[in-house]
Amino acid sequence: MSVLVYTESDKGKFKKNAFEVASYAYKVAQELGETVTAVSINAEDDASLGAYGVSKVLKVTDAQLDTFNAKAYANVLTQAAKAEGAQVVIVSSSADTKFLAPILTANLNGGYVPNVVAAPESTSPFVVKRTAFSNKGFAHTEISSDVKVIGVSNNAYGVHENSVSASVEDFSTTLGDSDFTTKSVEVDKVVGKATIADADIVVSGGRGLKGPENWGMIEELAEVLGAATACSKPVSDLGWRSHGEHVGQTGKPVASNLYIAIGISGAIQHLAGVSASKTKVVINNDPEAPFFKAADYGIVGDAFEVVPKLIEKLKEFKAQNA
Repeated sequence: MSVLVYTESDKGKFKKNAFEVASYAYKVAQELGETVTAVSINAEDDASLGAYGVSKVLKVTDAQLDTFNAKAYANVLTQAAKAEGAQVVIVSSSADTKFLAPILTANLNGGYVPNVVAAPESTSPFVVKRTAFSNKGFAHTEISSDVKVIGVSNNAYGVHENSVSASVEDFSTTLGDSDFTTKSVEVDKVVGKATIADADIVVSGGRGLKGPENWGMIEELAEVLGAATACSKPVSDLGWRSHGEHVGQTGKPVASNLYIAIGISGAIQHLAGVSASKTKVVINNDPEAPFFKAADYGIVGDAFEVVPKLIEKLKEFKAQNA
Protein backbone atom coordinates (compact mmCIF):
# COMPACT_ATOMS: atom_id res chain seq x y z
CA MET A 1 0.00 0.00 0.00
CA SER A 2 1.00 3.62 -0.37
CA VAL A 3 -0.08 7.08 0.67
CA LEU A 4 -1.86 8.65 -2.30
CA VAL A 5 -1.47 12.37 -3.05
CA TYR A 6 -3.24 14.51 -5.64
CA THR A 7 -0.81 17.00 -7.16
CA GLU A 8 -2.61 19.92 -8.78
CA SER A 9 -1.41 21.56 -11.96
CA ASP A 10 -2.41 24.41 -14.22
CA LYS A 11 -1.75 24.32 -17.97
CA GLY A 12 0.64 21.42 -17.42
CA LYS A 13 2.66 23.09 -14.67
CA PHE A 14 2.51 21.89 -11.08
CA LYS A 15 1.23 24.42 -8.60
CA LYS A 16 3.19 25.25 -5.47
CA ASN A 17 0.65 23.36 -3.36
CA ALA A 18 1.46 20.19 -5.32
CA PHE A 19 4.95 20.20 -3.85
CA GLU A 20 3.61 21.07 -0.40
CA VAL A 21 1.12 18.18 -0.30
CA ALA A 22 3.79 15.83 -1.70
CA SER A 23 6.11 16.91 1.14
CA TYR A 24 3.32 16.30 3.65
CA ALA A 25 2.49 12.91 2.15
CA TYR A 26 6.14 11.86 2.44
CA LYS A 27 6.08 12.69 6.17
CA VAL A 28 2.88 10.68 6.68
CA ALA A 29 4.27 7.76 4.64
CA GLN A 30 7.42 7.72 6.80
CA GLU A 31 5.32 7.46 9.94
CA LEU A 32 3.26 4.63 8.42
CA GLY A 33 6.22 2.81 6.87
CA GLU A 34 4.83 3.26 3.35
CA THR A 35 5.75 5.09 0.13
CA VAL A 36 4.07 7.95 -1.72
CA THR A 37 2.14 7.61 -4.97
CA ALA A 38 1.03 10.79 -6.73
CA VAL A 39 -1.79 11.31 -9.22
CA SER A 40 -1.10 13.95 -11.87
CA ILE A 41 -3.72 15.04 -14.37
CA ASN A 42 -2.52 16.45 -17.71
CA ALA A 43 0.72 17.62 -16.10
CA GLU A 44 4.27 17.82 -17.44
CA ASP A 45 7.58 16.94 -15.79
CA ASP A 46 5.98 14.34 -13.50
CA ALA A 47 9.36 12.98 -12.43
CA SER A 48 10.08 16.30 -10.69
CA LEU A 49 7.76 15.16 -7.89
CA GLY A 50 10.49 12.75 -6.81
CA ALA A 51 12.34 15.70 -5.28
CA TYR A 52 9.56 15.94 -2.70
CA GLY A 53 9.30 12.28 -1.75
CA VAL A 54 7.04 10.80 -4.44
CA SER A 55 8.14 7.27 -5.40
CA LYS A 56 5.53 6.66 -8.10
CA VAL A 57 3.47 8.93 -10.32
CA LEU A 58 0.21 7.79 -11.89
CA LYS A 59 0.02 9.97 -14.99
CA VAL A 60 -3.49 10.67 -16.27
CA THR A 61 -3.79 12.18 -19.75
CA ASP A 62 -7.32 13.04 -20.88
CA ALA A 63 -8.44 16.12 -22.84
CA GLN A 64 -11.82 15.95 -21.07
CA LEU A 65 -9.99 16.91 -17.89
CA ASP A 66 -8.33 20.06 -19.23
CA THR A 67 -10.95 22.05 -17.33
CA PHE A 68 -11.51 21.17 -13.68
CA ASN A 69 -14.62 19.11 -12.97
CA ALA A 70 -15.12 18.07 -9.34
CA LYS A 71 -17.02 14.85 -10.02
CA ALA A 72 -14.73 13.65 -12.81
CA TYR A 73 -11.55 14.49 -10.90
CA ALA A 74 -12.92 12.81 -7.77
CA ASN A 75 -13.66 9.66 -9.75
CA VAL A 76 -10.15 9.63 -11.20
CA LEU A 77 -8.72 9.81 -7.68
CA THR A 78 -11.18 7.17 -6.48
CA GLN A 79 -9.99 4.73 -9.14
CA ALA A 80 -6.35 5.49 -8.30
CA ALA A 81 -6.91 5.03 -4.55
CA LYS A 82 -8.60 1.67 -5.11
CA ALA A 83 -5.91 0.53 -7.53
CA GLU A 84 -3.20 1.40 -5.00
CA GLY A 85 -5.13 0.18 -1.96
CA ALA A 86 -4.48 3.57 -0.37
CA GLN A 87 -5.79 4.08 3.14
CA VAL A 88 -4.58 7.69 3.33
CA VAL A 89 -5.25 10.24 0.57
CA ILE A 90 -3.67 13.69 0.73
CA VAL A 91 -5.03 16.73 -1.13
CA SER A 92 -4.59 20.48 -0.76
CA SER A 93 -7.20 22.82 0.67
CA SER A 94 -7.56 24.83 -2.53
CA ALA A 95 -10.95 25.90 -3.83
CA ASP A 96 -10.96 23.04 -6.36
CA THR A 97 -10.03 20.30 -3.94
CA LYS A 98 -12.60 21.48 -1.41
CA PHE A 99 -15.17 20.68 -4.10
CA LEU A 100 -13.78 17.29 -5.06
CA ALA A 101 -12.71 16.04 -1.62
CA PRO A 102 -16.24 15.39 -0.23
CA ILE A 103 -17.15 13.45 -3.40
CA LEU A 104 -13.91 11.47 -3.20
CA THR A 105 -14.47 10.73 0.49
CA ALA A 106 -18.02 9.52 -0.13
CA ASN A 107 -16.79 7.30 -2.97
CA LEU A 108 -14.24 5.72 -0.63
CA ASN A 109 -16.56 5.59 2.39
CA GLY A 110 -13.89 7.49 4.30
CA GLY A 111 -13.44 10.43 6.65
CA TYR A 112 -12.34 13.88 5.50
CA VAL A 113 -10.57 16.61 7.44
CA PRO A 114 -9.75 19.89 5.61
CA ASN A 115 -7.47 22.78 6.64
CA VAL A 116 -4.86 20.57 8.29
CA VAL A 117 -1.78 22.54 9.37
CA ALA A 118 0.64 19.93 10.74
CA ALA A 119 1.77 16.36 10.33
CA PRO A 120 -0.37 13.81 12.22
CA GLU A 121 0.13 13.99 15.97
CA SER A 122 -0.55 10.27 16.10
CA THR A 123 -1.27 7.56 13.55
CA SER A 124 -2.85 5.13 16.01
CA PRO A 125 -5.34 6.66 16.61
CA PHE A 126 -4.99 8.94 13.56
CA VAL A 127 -5.14 12.51 14.89
CA VAL A 128 -4.52 15.70 12.89
CA LYS A 129 -4.45 19.38 13.80
CA ARG A 130 -6.61 21.72 11.74
CA THR A 131 -7.80 25.31 11.90
CA ALA A 132 -11.29 26.07 13.18
CA PHE A 133 -13.60 29.07 13.66
CA SER A 134 -12.27 30.93 10.59
CA ASN A 135 -8.65 30.33 11.64
CA LYS A 136 -9.21 31.72 15.13
CA GLY A 137 -8.51 28.38 16.81
CA PHE A 138 -7.32 24.81 16.28
CA ALA A 139 -9.07 21.46 16.54
CA HIS A 140 -7.35 18.13 17.13
CA THR A 141 -9.44 15.72 15.08
CA GLU A 142 -9.36 11.93 15.11
CA ILE A 143 -10.18 10.14 11.85
CA SER A 144 -11.49 6.68 12.71
CA SER A 145 -12.56 5.52 9.23
CA ASP A 146 -10.51 2.97 7.30
CA VAL A 147 -9.81 5.49 4.52
CA LYS A 148 -8.64 8.92 5.57
CA VAL A 149 -8.71 12.00 3.30
CA ILE A 150 -6.62 14.92 4.52
CA GLY A 151 -6.77 18.44 3.09
CA VAL A 152 -3.55 20.34 3.84
CA SER A 153 -3.85 24.11 4.28
CA ASN A 154 -1.87 26.11 1.77
CA ASN A 155 1.44 27.45 3.08
CA ALA A 156 0.99 25.69 6.42
CA TYR A 157 3.29 22.65 6.24
CA GLY A 158 5.72 24.11 3.73
CA VAL A 159 7.67 22.66 0.81
CA HIS A 160 10.45 20.24 1.82
CA GLU A 161 12.83 18.41 -0.47
CA ASN A 162 13.00 14.65 0.18
CA SER A 163 14.68 13.37 -2.95
CA VAL A 164 13.76 9.88 -4.15
CA SER A 165 13.66 8.27 -7.59
CA ALA A 166 10.16 8.61 -9.03
CA SER A 167 8.79 6.16 -11.59
CA VAL A 168 6.07 7.43 -13.94
CA GLU A 169 3.27 5.14 -15.10
CA ASP A 170 0.39 5.91 -17.45
CA PHE A 171 -2.87 5.41 -15.58
CA SER A 172 -6.03 4.67 -17.56
CA THR A 173 -9.34 5.74 -16.07
CA THR A 174 -12.93 4.97 -16.91
CA LEU A 175 -15.07 8.09 -17.20
CA GLY A 176 -18.53 8.36 -18.71
CA ASP A 177 -21.12 11.01 -19.53
CA SER A 178 -22.43 10.85 -15.97
CA ASP A 179 -19.11 12.27 -14.74
CA PHE A 180 -19.63 15.42 -16.80
CA THR A 181 -23.25 16.31 -16.08
CA THR A 182 -21.96 19.62 -14.69
CA LYS A 183 -19.79 21.64 -17.05
CA SER A 184 -17.92 24.92 -16.83
CA VAL A 185 -19.22 27.48 -19.30
CA GLU A 186 -16.75 30.24 -18.42
CA VAL A 187 -13.59 30.56 -16.33
CA ASP A 188 -12.85 33.99 -14.83
CA LYS A 189 -9.12 33.81 -14.32
CA VAL A 190 -6.61 36.36 -13.12
CA VAL A 191 -3.80 36.93 -15.58
CA GLY A 192 -0.50 37.93 -14.02
CA LYS A 193 2.95 36.89 -12.97
CA ALA A 194 1.81 35.31 -9.71
CA THR A 195 -1.46 33.67 -8.70
CA ILE A 196 -3.13 34.32 -5.38
CA ALA A 197 -3.04 30.63 -4.44
CA ASP A 198 0.70 30.22 -5.06
CA ALA A 199 2.02 33.67 -4.13
CA ASP A 200 4.18 34.18 -1.06
CA ILE A 201 3.19 37.86 -1.11
CA VAL A 202 -0.22 39.32 -1.94
CA VAL A 203 -0.94 43.04 -2.44
CA SER A 204 -4.63 43.81 -2.10
CA GLY A 205 -6.65 46.98 -2.67
CA GLY A 206 -10.04 48.20 -1.51
CA ARG A 207 -12.50 51.03 -2.08
CA GLY A 208 -9.99 53.42 -0.52
CA LEU A 209 -8.32 53.53 -3.93
CA LYS A 210 -11.38 55.48 -5.16
CA GLY A 211 -11.48 53.95 -8.64
CA PRO A 212 -9.98 51.42 -11.09
CA GLU A 213 -7.87 54.16 -12.67
CA ASN A 214 -5.73 54.22 -9.53
CA TRP A 215 -4.91 50.50 -9.57
CA GLY A 216 -1.58 51.11 -11.27
CA MET A 217 0.22 51.64 -7.96
CA ILE A 218 -1.12 48.32 -6.63
CA GLU A 219 0.23 46.55 -9.70
CA GLU A 220 3.54 48.40 -9.51
CA LEU A 221 4.02 47.50 -5.84
CA ALA A 222 3.15 43.89 -6.63
CA GLU A 223 5.65 43.84 -9.49
CA VAL A 224 8.44 45.18 -7.27
CA LEU A 225 7.68 42.54 -4.63
CA GLY A 226 7.01 39.67 -7.06
CA ALA A 227 3.53 39.49 -5.57
CA ALA A 228 0.02 38.65 -6.70
CA THR A 229 -2.66 41.34 -6.79
CA ALA A 230 -6.00 40.96 -5.06
CA CYS A 231 -9.00 43.04 -4.01
CA SER A 232 -11.85 43.24 -1.53
CA LYS A 233 -15.40 42.14 -2.40
CA PRO A 234 -16.82 45.65 -2.95
CA VAL A 235 -14.08 46.33 -5.51
CA SER A 236 -14.94 43.25 -7.56
CA ASP A 237 -18.68 43.92 -7.15
CA LEU A 238 -18.16 47.43 -8.56
CA GLY A 239 -16.37 45.92 -11.55
CA TRP A 240 -13.08 47.65 -10.82
CA ARG A 241 -11.29 44.30 -10.76
CA SER A 242 -12.04 40.73 -11.83
CA HIS A 243 -13.95 38.50 -9.40
CA GLY A 244 -10.96 36.17 -9.73
CA GLU A 245 -9.00 38.64 -7.56
CA HIS A 246 -11.62 38.87 -4.80
CA VAL A 247 -10.17 37.47 -1.57
CA GLY A 248 -11.87 36.82 1.75
CA GLN A 249 -14.29 34.35 3.27
CA THR A 250 -16.67 34.76 0.32
CA GLY A 251 -13.83 34.83 -2.23
CA LYS A 252 -10.45 33.18 -2.42
CA PRO A 253 -8.75 32.35 0.89
CA VAL A 254 -5.23 33.72 1.31
CA ALA A 255 -2.47 32.01 3.29
CA SER A 256 0.53 33.98 2.09
CA ASN A 257 3.70 34.82 4.01
CA LEU A 258 2.93 38.53 3.58
CA TYR A 259 -0.46 40.17 2.93
CA ILE A 260 -0.56 43.92 2.29
CA ALA A 261 -4.01 45.52 2.49
CA ILE A 262 -4.30 49.00 1.00
CA GLY A 263 -7.47 51.02 1.46
CA ILE A 264 -9.36 48.05 2.92
CA SER A 265 -11.32 48.69 6.12
CA GLY A 266 -11.40 45.05 7.16
CA ALA A 267 -14.92 43.64 7.14
CA ILE A 268 -15.20 40.43 9.15
CA GLN A 269 -15.61 38.29 6.01
CA HIS A 270 -12.42 39.72 4.53
CA LEU A 271 -10.47 39.23 7.75
CA ALA A 272 -11.65 35.63 8.03
CA GLY A 273 -10.43 34.86 4.52
CA VAL A 274 -6.93 36.29 4.99
CA SER A 275 -6.27 35.48 8.66
CA ALA A 276 -4.10 32.47 7.74
CA SER A 277 -1.50 34.82 6.26
CA LYS A 278 1.61 34.88 8.43
CA THR A 279 2.24 38.65 8.36
CA LYS A 280 -0.42 41.27 7.63
CA VAL A 281 0.38 44.91 6.80
CA VAL A 282 -2.39 47.51 6.60
CA ILE A 283 -2.28 50.95 4.99
CA ASN A 284 -5.39 53.03 5.68
CA ASN A 285 -6.17 56.67 6.46
CA ASP A 286 -8.80 55.70 9.05
CA PRO A 287 -7.13 54.91 12.41
CA GLU A 288 -10.36 53.18 13.50
CA ALA A 289 -10.40 50.73 10.59
CA PRO A 290 -11.09 47.21 11.97
CA PHE A 291 -8.16 45.78 9.99
CA PHE A 292 -5.66 47.49 12.31
CA LYS A 293 -6.75 45.19 15.16
CA ALA A 294 -5.77 42.14 13.09
CA ALA A 295 -2.63 43.66 11.53
CA ASP A 296 0.94 42.85 12.48
CA TYR A 297 2.02 46.23 11.11
CA GLY A 298 -0.11 49.26 10.30
CA ILE A 299 0.39 52.62 8.64
CA VAL A 300 -2.20 55.34 9.21
CA GLY A 301 -1.93 57.54 6.16
CA ASP A 302 -3.11 58.37 2.66
CA ALA A 303 -2.39 55.42 0.37
CA PHE A 304 -1.71 57.83 -2.49
CA GLU A 305 1.20 59.24 -0.50
CA VAL A 306 2.39 56.12 1.34
CA VAL A 307 2.42 53.56 -1.48
CA PRO A 308 4.49 55.57 -4.01
CA LYS A 309 7.09 56.24 -1.28
CA LEU A 310 7.09 52.55 -0.35
CA ILE A 311 7.62 51.59 -4.01
CA GLU A 312 10.48 54.10 -4.28
CA LYS A 313 12.24 52.75 -1.19
CA LEU A 314 11.80 49.15 -2.28
CA LYS A 315 13.27 49.92 -5.69
CA GLU A 316 16.25 51.61 -4.00
CA PHE A 317 16.74 48.63 -1.72
CA LYS A 318 16.61 46.18 -4.61
CA ALA A 319 19.07 48.24 -6.65
CA GLN A 320 21.53 48.36 -3.75
CA ASN A 321 21.25 44.62 -3.14
CA ALA A 322 21.12 43.40 -6.73
